[in-house]
Amino acid sequence: MRTRDTSNESADERAARAAAAVGLVTGERGSRRAGRGAGAPRTGEGDGDATRADRQRDQQGGERQRDQQGGQQREQQGGGQQTRGERQADRRDDRQLLDDERGGRRRRGRDRGRERDRKRGRNRQGPDVAGLDDIEVNEDDVLLPVAGILDILDNYAFVRTSGYLPGQNDVYVSLGQVKKAGLRRGDAVTGAVRQPREGENQGSTARQKFNALVRLDTVNGMSPDEARQRPEFTKLTPLYPQDRLRLENTEATRLTPRVIDIVAPIGKGQRGLIVAPPKAGKTIIMQQIANAITANNPEVHLMVVLVDERPEEVTDMERTVKGEVIASTFDRPASDHTIVAELAIERAKRLVELGQDVVVLLDSLTRLSRAYNLAAPASGRILSGGVDASALYPPKRFFGAARNIENGGSLTILASALVETGSKMDEVIFEEFKGTGNMELRLSRNLADKRIFPAVDVNASGTRREEILLSQDELKIVYKLRRVMGALDQQQAIELLLGQLKKTQTNVEFLLHVQKTTPGGLADDDNVGRTI
Repeated sequence: MRTRDTSNESADERAARAAAAVGLVTGERGSRRAGRGAGAPRTGEGDGDATRADRQRDQQGGERQRDQQGGQQREQQGGGQQTRGERQADRRDDRQLLDDERGGRRRRGRDRGRERDRKRGRNRQGPDVAGLDDIEVNEDDVLLPVAGILDILDNYAFVRTSGYLPGQNDVYVSLGQVKKAGLRRGDAVTGAVRQPREGENQGSTARQKFNALVRLDTVNGMSPDEARQRPEFTKLTPLYPQDRLRLENTEATRLTPRVIDIVAPIGKGQRGLIVAPPKAGKTIIMQQIANAITANNPEVHLMVVLVDERPEEVTDMERTVKGEVIASTFDRPASDHTIVAELAIERAKRLVELGQDVVVLLDSLTRLSRAYNLAAPASGRILSGGVDASALYPPKRFFGAARNIENGGSLTILASALVETGSKMDEVIFEEFKGTGNMELRLSRNLADKRIFPAVDVNASGTRREEILLSQDELKIVYKLRRVMGALDQQQAIELLLGQLKKTQTNVEFLLHVQKTTPGGLADDDNVGRTI
C-alpha cells in the first residue's frame, strides 16, 4: 500500500484537499440544505472562499433546472389533457361507427342514453344517420321525394318504400323526429331525402347505406300539425258491431256470400274466425268474401294479409282481389312473417284513427302463431304441442284489435284457423283463439270430400249478438230456419239450404219463402231477439 508524502505540503494545501473530499460526499445534500436555508457542512476553519462560491453556483443551477423541469411538466400536463380529449372523441366516433355497422344497436346500460344525448344538436359531416335536424342541406343539394309506411323499431325508424318488408331503398328516420312530429308505426308519410353528392357514398362504412329523411311533408294525407291532433287507437271505445257488411251481390250463381249472410252475418268491427281443415275451400271462400266486400261497400279499405303462404296463391290473390294484398311467402324466415303482420295491423289502426272502416283478411292465424313461436325469444314455459307461452300473445294482440268504434270507424278482422291437420300445436293454437272471436264460420272436410261447396257446417257456424245486425222480421225467419236445419245432420242441412237458395234470386225472396212454408214451432215469435 502506497503512502503519500505530505511532509512538503503546507497547511493551506492540506485544508483545501480535505474540503474538496468532503464536498464530493455531501454535494447533493448540500444543495437541498441550501434551498431550505441550511448552511454548508462544516469543514473546519480553513475552508476557502472559492469552495463556497462553487457551492452557490451549483445551488443556483439546480434551482434553474428544477424550474425548467416544472414548466415542462406543466406544458406536458396541459397537452396531455388536450390529447386525452381528442382520444375520447375518437373513441366515441369509433363506438358510433361500430354500432352503425352492427345494425344501429346501442350499448346497454348508461352508455345508451349518454350516446343519444350527445348526438342531439350536433352537426356531423357525411351521411351519418343521427337525425333529421343534424343533416345539413345546402342550396345546391338535390332533394328526391319519397313515400312509404313508417316502421318504428327500438332505437330508430325506417320508411319502408318498397312495401311492408325491409328493403335496400328504405329511408332512415331518427327517434327525435318521430317524437317531434308525433309519428306512429304504420303511418303513411311523404317527404324528401338529399341526393348523395358525387363520391359521397364510396366509403365502406355501414352508415352510408340508408339515406336520411330531411323533410316531412304529409302524414296519412294530412299536414304534420294536423296528424299530431288525432286520437290514439287504444283510447277509442269498442262496441258490438252495429252496421252490417252485406256480402250478397247481383250474381245469383255465387251462393257462398248468400250462405254467409244467413248463417253467420258479418258487421263492421266483427272479429271472426274461419275454422277450416285442409282442402276445404278456405282460400276460395276468402276470395269471394273480399270481392263481395269491395263490391257492396266501396268505402271500406280492404287489406288481405297472407302469412307463410304459397307463392302461386299470393299471385292468384293479387289478381283476384280488388284490395291491398300484403304477403310473406313460406320461403321467407319467420321474422319476415311477424314483421309483415305487425306492420299491416298497425297500418289498419292508423286508418281507423282517422274514422275509416277497415277490413283485414288474415290467412292464417295458425301459421302466424307458428312464426311467432319460432321468432320470439323463448320464455321457458312450454305448452303442450311445443308452443311457447309467450308466442301466443302477439297473435292475440293482432286478432284482438278488431272492434267497432263508438264515434266512427271500425276494424273488422276475419282470420282463418287450421284444424284437423294432425298437429298438436295447431290444436293448442285453435283452442286458445276459440273463444276470442264473436263470429265463427266452420268448414267441413267431410262435405269437401263429397264435393259439396261451400262446405259450410251450418249448425256449427254463427254470430254472437246477431240480433243487432238483423232486423226483427228477418231474425224471426232465421230462427225458424235454424230449428229446421238443427234437426238435420251436417250434409242434409247444407243441401237443404243450397237447394232453396238456387230456386231464388235474392236472400229476401228466400226468407219470404221460408216464412210461408215453415211452421213457427213451439217458440213464441214475440220473444225473438229478447234477453230472457
